[in-house]
Amino acid sequence: MGALHISNRSEQPSRRWSRRGLLTVLGIAPAAAVLSGCSGSVDASEGSADASEEAARTTASPRAAKEPVVSVSPADGTGKAAFTEPVEVTVTGGTLASVKVTGNDGSTLAGTFNDARTRWTSARNPYSGTKYTVSATPEGASAHTATFTTRSPGETFVGYFTPEADSTSGVGMPVSINFTHAVTDRAAVQRAVTVTAEPAVEVVGHWFSDTRLDFRPETYWAPATKITLSLRLRDVEGADGVYGVQHKDVTFHIGREQISTVDLATKEMVVRRNGATYATYPVSGGDSAHTTWSGIMVISERFRQTRMESSTVGLGDEYDIPDVPHAQRLTTSGTFVHGNYWASTGVFGHENTSHGCIGLHDTKGAGDTSVPGYKFYDSSMLGDVVVVRNSGERTVDPDNGLNGWNLSWAQWRKGSAL
Repeated sequence: MGALHISNRSEQPSRRWSRRGLLTVLGIAPAAAVLSGCSGSVDASEGSADASEEAARTTASPRAAKEPVVSVSPADGTGKAAFTEPVEVTVTGGTLASVKVTGNDGSTLAGTFNDARTRWTSARNPYSGTKYTVSATPEGASAHTATFTTRSPGETFVGYFTPEADSTSGVGMPVSINFTHAVTDRAAVQRAVTVTAEPAVEVVGHWFSDTRLDFRPETYWAPATKITLSLRLRDVEGADGVYGVQHKDVTFHIGREQISTVDLATKEMVVRRNGATYATYPVSGGDSAHTTWSGIMVISERFRQTRMESSTVGLGDEYDIPDVPHAQRLTTSGTFVHGNYWASTGVFGHENTSHGCIGLHDTKGAGDTSVPGYKFYDSSMLGDVVVVRNSGERTVDPDNGLNGWNLSWAQWRKGSAL
């Protein structure tokens, strides 16, 4: 029995466990498993969230970027914009790829970008009274469109020019422009008017008054010269609040050279064509009380027949001839070279009997082709040069007709505003 009792006591401790110890032992593995499991589960979850957020940021980035902001001056929709300042386009948050400005008249405005390509400025001002459309495209963005309309000028001026477009003139013909309004900013207007020649020669402008601007080379034009007058007066402010309206090119041509020299001491006119003597005619000039201007004169008007009244040149009622034949104007003040049928043929080449004009024998009706009056008229054209010597009168004023050749080249250049 004792053996059995001893045996029972020795087995009992092997089957009995401390509650604390049991819990401790039991808790080790689950805790490790939980920690291990939680650790793996947390890491995977955080990685997945980070990747999703990165993908979301990558996908959303282009949509989140701000569009470049384009501004136009004059502002979009402006109805009476100034035409005295250039058009300007600017961009913030980007650069400009292209800018195009088009007027409803078909014109376009060229311009330049700054170095950063954040600003574009037109090379010239917009025209007045014109609707413009601006299309500006930033790099990588859609085009921005704006429209504006410039106001019309209040008062305007134009320039009437001589000779006529596409005409052919003699070598002495200047390009003469008469403006319809007095010009106060001569430099601005002269910069807008250019005269060029083929073959090339220097051509300079000279202001005779605030309404007249003439152009000529140093010496007579070469025969067969092509002359181009470029008028860029549109929106040029010639005087305070007064703007030009013309924008055009006009061409003229120079024909053969004909220079006629009248010597009123010998009462003879020698006509030279391209350097050679072409004809010689007896003439009659102004008498001692009505001397003929001396100097270089240019034929500015031609009439097969015209009326001449002394009252129009300040000579009262001394004469009124309704049908003067073959009359060619030399001065604004009334000097002509013309045919004369009322004086005896013995006058020509022997006496100076006129009121200041140069007369050649002619017949009434201007139909006789054999007389000097007809022959000289028939051989002449606008712009031909007539030089008068030994008349007993001073040199004609250079602005009395198209007679600027009486100024030296130095004097002529002094009359330029540039």
